[in-house]
Order: sequence, then structure tokens, then C-alpha cells
Amino acid sequence: MERAAQRTALISLSDKAGAVDFARALSQLGFRLLSTGGTAKLLAEAGLDVTEVAQVTGFPEMLDGRVKTLHPNIHGALLARRDDPAHMATLAQHQIAPIEIVAINLYPFAATIARPDSTLHDAIENIDIGGPAMLRSAAKNHAAVTVLVDPRDYGRVLGELQDAGHVSDATRFELATKAFAHTAAYDGAISGYLSSIAPDGTRSAFPRILTRQWYQLQDMRYGENPHQQAAFYRDARVGAGLLAGYAQVQGKELSFNNVVDADAAWECVRTFTVPACVIVKHANPCGVATGRGTEQAYRRAFATDPTSAFGGIIAFNRAIDGATAQAVIEKFAEVVIAPGFDAAALAALATKTNLRVLELAPGDATNDLDLKRVGGGLLAQTPDVAALSRSELKVVTRAAPSAEQLEDLLFAWKVVRFVKSNAIVFVKEGATLGVGAGQMSRIDSARIAGIKAGEAGLSLTGSCAASDAFFPFRDGLDAIVAAGARCVIQPGGSLRDAEVIAAADEQGVAMVLTGMRHFRH
Repeated sequence: MERAAQRTALISLSDKAGAVDFARALSQLGFRLLSTGGTAKLLAEAGLDVTEVAQVTGFPEMLDGRVKTLHPNIHGALLARRDDPAHMATLAQHQIAPIEIVAINLYPFAATIARPDSTLHDAIENIDIGGPAMLRSAAKNHAAVTVLVDPRDYGRVLGELQDAGHVSDATRFELATKAFAHTAAYDGAISGYLSSIAPDGTRSAFPRILTRQWYQLQDMRYGENPHQQAAFYRDARVGAGLLAGYAQVQGKELSFNNVVDADAAWECVRTFTVPACVIVKHANPCGVATGRGTEQAYRRAFATDPTSAFGGIIAFNRAIDGATAQAVIEKFAEVVIAPGFDAAALAALATKTNLRVLELAPGDATNDLDLKRVGGGLLAQTPDVAALSRSELKVVTRAAPSAEQLEDLLFAWKVVRFVKSNAIVFVKEGATLGVGAGQMSRIDSARIAGIKAGEAGLSLTGSCAASDAFFPFRDGLDAIVAAGARCVIQPGGSLRDAEVIAAADEQGVAMVLTGMRHFRH
């Protein structure tokens, strides 16, 4: 009886995590190990029998390792269709053994260009050529070849080999898709880096060619409206603290609008260092407050605008307890977000089976770019994450804010950044009193904030107010003062700043300028 040909696995890794254990398990399953350079050395030092690629190609690695696997003996072994007699006859004619498993990850290009001291030469030398070629060959022929780019998939493949003797069609297809995504992201990183280099060698934050990759988290039932289709994607580079890293503890599937509002609430609440709660409705904060604990922060935030808070998104920057959860479920809410929930909180929230409960690890990661689609194009900008300290405030009026008022002004300035323009926010003692959002006129935003405060039974007398942009005329300031504010924070920069400052002095109001604005369209 003719003896079956030995199965072959090609392993060539930059990230060698788990490589030895994976290779050893393959060897125990009867696979011949084929490898290159540092990976071959690592496996040999671990006592494994390894065949160098150079032995298969008949050529040594050359040009400082730039050429080693670009050879018919490798790519023929990967690309030959096992169900095509002519292909298999060609392999036999040239004594090429088929390769069944390929485990490859690429030169660390992204890590290289992320280093502050990285040069163009460093980047060029970390552009992998043979690796992507082998991955694409293996992925194209996934009907017969299993391709791995992620060490987390080693155990899954070994499990199928041990249980069934082969890797399933479904797994090979999934891993091939992953490999093509991997090489696409790799090429995108290269083109993005190279197209960000100016003729003088400086690097721009905005490459001339912008290539990004997102991974689908879920299909949505619909988009903003039921006639629209939608899906939620995660950035391939999502960092700790960003919404796409959420874990859903309970409740119905998130909707498109839930995600938009949840992101607005979470981004606002995580700017606070003391216990805080943010309630969002239609992407605007309708209540924000700090407190001694999460329950007090929630009750103070809810009091700002109980009508709008109905069916809102509630975010906390601290783990919540049973008392806080009990307060939350007294009213209807769509989503609750927090870094954690104790057992009593989970039990209370569980009584509202449709309530979506999200757990998000704290962190300070931000998106590197904010992206907005327009017809046939895309706008990109760095995110609005500029912080403001007390020392950066410029008092421009005869009256100066007290220490307590300064704290409220900084609180109002944090909140107004997350309110749609034109935005006016009234606060007192670490809680919002009235929020005016998204109006074409700044005066109307001020009036709406006053109306909302009145409906909630809150007095604006003695409050502090923030405007997301400068006052083009004194009438906006006059509306805020008429509502009861005694100090105001705004960017400044208007041609009529002097007129506005004089109006503040005329009414005995303290005003501080920030030198920055927070438009949010």
C-alpha cells in the first residue's frame, strides 16, 4: 500500500506568542514543520524538527531576508487545487509537497511607525513582502489550506485537527476572510503612513489616502428610522474606555439611536473625576450632576429635566449600588451605563427585563479622528478633547467669580462641550439647572434653557452659565442675565467682545473667557 504523504505546516511569525506550543502540537499530529529565520531558530531551540524554507526552495535567504519565500516551491504548494488532477500532477512532477497549514503574521509596521523616533527608513524596512503574498495565496486556496494570522486561533484549529483529523470548511473560510482583512489593514497602514509624509519629511495627521477598517459588532433592527438599515462596527484599534468596548449585561438589543445616545452620555460622564451622572436624550445631555455618590448624582441630574429624562440614556462614571439602581428603575429608561454593578444593583435592574444595561471599563482612550460623511466625501478632524484648567481662565469683568463659582463655571464648560450648538447651559453647585441646545439663535437656546428650568421648578437665580461659542452681540448675554445667571463662561473672540464685556459690567456680572469654543453640529 502506498504510504500517505506527510502533511506540511508553514510557520513564519513576527509575533511568536504561542508558536512553540502550536508547532509542537502540530508535530505530534504528524505535520512536517516548515519555517524561516528567527521562527525556525526558535522552534529548533525548543527541540522540534524543523525544515528551513531554503531547503525547499533550493535558494538561501538573500538581500537581508527580503527574499526567502517568493518561490514556486512555496506558492505552488499553497495555490495548487487539490481537486484538480492537472494541478496535483504538476506538483508531483516538480516534487512539491502541498502545504496544508500556514501560520504567519507580518513585520510590525504599525508598531514601528508608532515609535516617536521612527524614521522613513525604519518604516520601509518593516514593510513585509513575502508574508502578505503567502497569506493571500493560502487564503485564496482556503478550500484546502488553513491560514492563521492570529495566535488566538491556534487552539481552535488544533481542537478540530485533534477531534476530526482536519479543519472544517467553515473554519477555513472564516480564517481566510480574516487573513484578507489582515493584509488589507496592513496595506492600508502603509499607504496611510507614506501618504502622510510631506516632501520635507514632516508627517501630517491627515494622510492623502485615508484607509480604515472596522469590524461588525452587530446588525441593527433598523437605523435612525425604521425604513433605514443599519449595523454597528468597532474600530480595529478601539482603546479602553470607548463605547465600542461595551459588554451588555442585560436587556433588549441596542438600537441605532441607543448607540448614538449612549456614546454621548458616556463621553460626557467620563470627563468627571468625582461621582457623576449624565442623562442624554436625542444626543444632548438633559441632566448632568455630581454628588457624594452615584445615587445623589443621579437624583440631581434627573431633577434638571424630568420630562426629557423619560426614556433617556443614563451613564455613571462609578460602579453603581442597589440604592442607585432602585432610583433608576423608578422611572422609564432605555439604557444604563456604568463601569460596574454590585449584586444588589443587578438584582434591581433585572426587574426591568427590557432595560439595556451596559458595562464599560474606564479608560482615557480617544478616537484618533472624528469622521463625518457628506455627499460623496468625508470630513476628518482631531477630536474635541481639549481640557481647561482654572489657571487658563481669563477674568475680563470688574466682578470676579468666587472660588465656588469658578468650580461651577468649569463644570458648565465640561457639559456645554457635549450639547449641540448653539448651546447654553445653566448650573449651580455641580448640577445642571437648564440646558438649551441646537438652536439657530443663541438667544433662543438661552430662553429654552430658562423655560426648561422653570418647568422643572428650578430657579436660575445666582446660577452660572456657559456658552459654547462667543456672543456676537450683547443680547445673548442679556438673556442669560435676565434668566438669573451671575457669572458666565464663554470663549470670547467676537468683534464685539468689548460691548459684551461692558454689558456684563453694567449688570454686575462676572465673565471669564476660555479662548476656545466647543461647536458641536
